[in-house]
Formats: sequence, structure tokens, C-alpha cells
Amino acid sequence: MTDTIAAASRVGVSRLTLSALRFHPLVMVLLLAAAIRVPLAFWPNVIHADEIFQWLDPAWRLLGHDGIVSWEWRYGIRSWFLPSLLAGPVALGDWIAPGGSGAFVAPRLAVALASLSIVASAWFFGARISRTHAIVAAFVAAIWFEFVSFAPHTLSEPLATAVILPAAVLLTRPSQSPRFLACGGALLALAFVLRFQYAPAIAVLALGACWRRWRDLVPLIAGGVIALAITGTADAAQGEVPFAWLIANVQQNLLYGHAAELGVSPPTAYLANFWTMWSAALVLIAFAIGQGWRRAPLLLAMAVTDIAFHSLIGHKEYRFIFLSVAILIIIAALGSADWIIRWAVARRVATSRALLAAMGGWTLMSATLAATGLMPDIWTRGINEAQLSAQLHDDPALCGLAVYDIPFVVLPGRERLVGRSPLYGFYPADPGATRDLAAMARNGAPAFNRILARRDAAKDLPAGFTLRDCKDISDADACIFARAGGCDAAAATLFGFNDVLERVGINFSGVPRPTDENRSTN
Repeated sequence: MTDTIAAASRVGVSRLTLSALRFHPLVMVLLLAAAIRVPLAFWPNVIHADEIFQWLDPAWRLLGHDGIVSWEWRYGIRSWFLPSLLAGPVALGDWIAPGGSGAFVAPRLAVALASLSIVASAWFFGARISRTHAIVAAFVAAIWFEFVSFAPHTLSEPLATAVILPAAVLLTRPSQSPRFLACGGALLALAFVLRFQYAPAIAVLALGACWRRWRDLVPLIAGGVIALAITGTADAAQGEVPFAWLIANVQQNLLYGHAAELGVSPPTAYLANFWTMWSAALVLIAFAIGQGWRRAPLLLAMAVTDIAFHSLIGHKEYRFIFLSVAILIIIAALGSADWIIRWAVARRVATSRALLAAMGGWTLMSATLAATGLMPDIWTRGINEAQLSAQLHDDPALCGLAVYDIPFVVLPGRERLVGRSPLYGFYPADPGATRDLAAMARNGAPAFNRILARRDAAKDLPAGFTLRDCKDISDADACIFARAGGCDAAAATLFGFNDVLERVGINFSGVPRPTDENRSTN
């Protein structure tokens, strides 16, 4: 009888636990965040060329396929760790939906789900204050337009942020243990490999977490060393010296100034970016940060350090400081929770009413910013390129494609563009084409029966190619020109796409234009 009661009790507790889990606010907010992010993984926009050519195409090459090799990989300034992580989802996606689409969507789904760690971290930061703070912070992290827009994109900045914030949760616990310190150190090491430019912010977190007891650095560093050793095996597996990419990156971008060739902005550029992205809401957000920073001073120190460090670098892109953006919005959410609690107490109304009002206000602000300013372009960037590429990829008559005088950084990856068909490139900056670009294309024309070129280049294209379709890309138009007949690859052996890129070198686009300066990265 006693055993029966005990068993029944255990079943009851189990059901109660499952019920509580099912309706726990954090679970509900995470489900909301996932519901917003997962569909975007199927939306074929590409907001930065790096998500394709720095990470997805290298992951595709790890699986034994052909891909476009950008100058960064030729110069060895990238770690193989992230492509190695993405290779699994890429392979799974290609198995489920062969032909490029699955290999594109599956890793986007993976990183979109990984971004939920930001939402969970916001909850735990708020939970240290009150349940209201936890709900507000997690809800804001779930619906804020910048968090959502970056979530499905295979970029190192949001991925590093998704690792750093859980580390911050672990390292800022009121009571520490060697296990949590080691885990936090391992996460910070992973974030460093993903985005080493976050090193100053990482150092602020590590030192700020251990300054009361310096011996806590021992397990933290130990965890970091283990994680670094694991990430280094990704380089070694490709025959590279572990972390040689880091030295090469600093050498190429800092000493040789190649990052500056992509565009230079003044030190105040990021402040201007905040105004551009947040518009008048910046005022309210700034006041909320002023209210909430005392709740997480170490986080604010990380954000300020990160912005200051990136402001010293000439080449700037807003995504580079995504870590700071995430921290500042979470702090603002904590500050807004302070306000609604005070408002509810002062007016003797239920906190739940104030909470709903705050959530509605954040939703309205996020939705407004998501639909205005630069965001409409960001939501649709890369869509036209994807449509052109789908036509080429699915064209049964395609036996070779020439990209004529169009920056490769606007392309959606080799597999999604031509599949297994040969790919050729013709660029003015190519030393092999300095005599006469049009003549070179005419001589190589037997090797391809499709050309991707600007509309105004039609007069320079080989005879027999007629316009099929055009789309606006990169502030101009790109068109598919087609001819009937087959292909003789021997006619254009000098103009294989990667051979051309190797000859072009750092001048990756082949056709420098001001609008292209932010299409590749530091």
C-alpha cells in the first residue's frame, strides 16, 4: 500500500512538474521567440555576403563539394571552427532537400534556434531582480526587431553573442563554483574563436566576474583552454596550424590595411548607427538604459568597451557591435520593468496590467522600427539574387555560366547558383583580362551558354546571347542572357571562377563601387 501511494505521489509530482514547465513564462516566451524566428530561416534573404562566402560555402567545401573561395580563405584569415560546426546542418539539409535549398535552410534553422539563448539569458538576468523583470527582459529579447532579423543568418556576431550572454549569466551568479566558472570560461573561449574582435568585452566580463576572488580565474581559464584546444582541432583537421588564422587576420587587416579598403568611417559612426536604426525611440531607450544599468553594471561595461574598441577600427559595420546592441536592449528592458513596477505601486493597480502595457509598448516600438528606415531593404536584401539564381540552378539546359562584371559578393553561393555546372568569371581587374574583357568573353563563349551580366553590358557580350530576365541587385540590375546549344569547357579554362578570384586577389569584386564596400567584411 505504501509503495502504491509513493508511486502515485511520484506520478502526481511528475505531472505537476510537466504542467508547470508547460506553462512556465520562460517556456512560453521561448516558444514565441521560436515561432517568430523559425519561418525566417526559410526566407531567402542574405543581409551580408559573409554568411555565404565566409561560413556556408566553406562548410559546403568541407563536405567535398565545389564552392567559391573568397580572398579571406585564400589568405588564411578565417578559423575552420564555425564552418565545421555548420557542416553538420548543411549535410543534413542537403540530404533532406538536395540541390542547394536544404543546405541553405538547415544551418539557418540551427542558428535561429541557437539565438534563443539570448532570450533565455535575458530571462535569467531579470529573474535575479523579480519575476516581472524576467518576463519583460525575455519578452523584449524575443520580439526586438534586430534580434529577430539577425537570428537566422549564419554570421559570427550574433552567434558569438548567443554564446557570450549565457557565459555572462554563469559568471555573474551570486555564488560561484569551479564548475560554473569553467563552463563560463569555455563559452567565452568559443565566442573568442567565433568573433575575436569581442576579446575586449570578453576580458571585461572575465575580470569583472573574478575581481573579488582572483583565484576564480583558475577554473575559468582552464575551461577556456580546453575549449580553445577543441576548436584548434578544426584547423588541424584541414592541415592548418591552429590559430594561425588569427595572426594572419591581424596582419592582413591591421598591418596591411585590407579592412580599410572596404570602407572607413569616423569614430562616431556607431552613435550615428543607433540613431539610424532606433530613430526617435533612441531617446526612450537611452532613458531606460539610464534606469536599468544599475541592475547589470558589468553588462554595461562590456557594451561600452565593445563599442569603444570597434570605434577605433576604421572599417565599421553595424553588425560588428551586435553584442553591444543586445546588451543595451536587455538593460533597457530591465529599466522599463523598474518603471512599470513603480507605476503599478504608485497607482495601486495590479502589476499584471502594467506588465501587459509595457509588453504592448515594446511590441509597438519594435514593429514600427522593423517596418521603417533601413529595415525594409534589410528584410528583402538578396531576394532578387536568389530568384535569378533559382532560375539558373533549375535550368535543365544550363551547361556553363559566366558571371560578367558583377561582384561575386552579391551571389547566393555556388551551389545555389549553378549546382554542379561549371562557373566562369570575367572581371576588368583580372590580369588575364586586361587586353579586352569583351574579347576574352567572346573567345570563351563556347564554354558557357548562360551569362549573368548588367543590362548595359549587353552590347559587349558574345554574339548569340539574348536577354531572358532581369532583377534589381546592388543598386543596379543583373540579367540572365542565354544562347542555345551546348558547352565546350576547354574554351575557357583560364576563367574558372576561383582561378579568376585568385588572380584578382584582395580586389574581390572586380568592379569596385561605393555601394559594394560593406558587402564583405573585416
